[in-house]
Amino acid sequence: MESTELVRLRRVAEKQTTRLTHYGRKTGKPHEVTIWFVLDDDKLYLGTANVNRQCVRNVQKTPNITLSMGGETFDGNARFLTDRAEHGRAMAAIRRKYWMFRPIIEVGRVLSRMGLMRDNTGSFEVILTR
Repeated sequence: MESTELVRLRRVAEKQTTRLTHYGRKTGKPHEVTIWFVLDDDKLYLGTANVNRQCVRNVQKTPNITLSMGGETFDGNARFLTDRAEHGRAMAAIRRKYWMFRPIIEVGRVLSRMGLMRDNTGSFEVILTR
């Protein structure tokens, strides 16, 4: 049987973005950003095109986060995916959901393979806590 949180999450999974509340590495103050997300079976992923963003660094240091979308709020812990295979699965799920941006994403991947651009993509798996 699915958890109540997963049922709620499935209801809003088609939304395009989520509001991510994260906490400053030095101040501990809450900050909000809008970010892409995808629910792939029962795994919730967040993706970024730039791992050097402040929000990414903040979440790596303090993984307790809150996500808000479609009138629902979820608390969770985010785990940065350092394993290339896990990151690849997360990014493949993101490319499936955001298919309309796939040409731009693919250009970046090709330029990265050619050594003309650095691959700065990153992803998190979020484990819901309530």
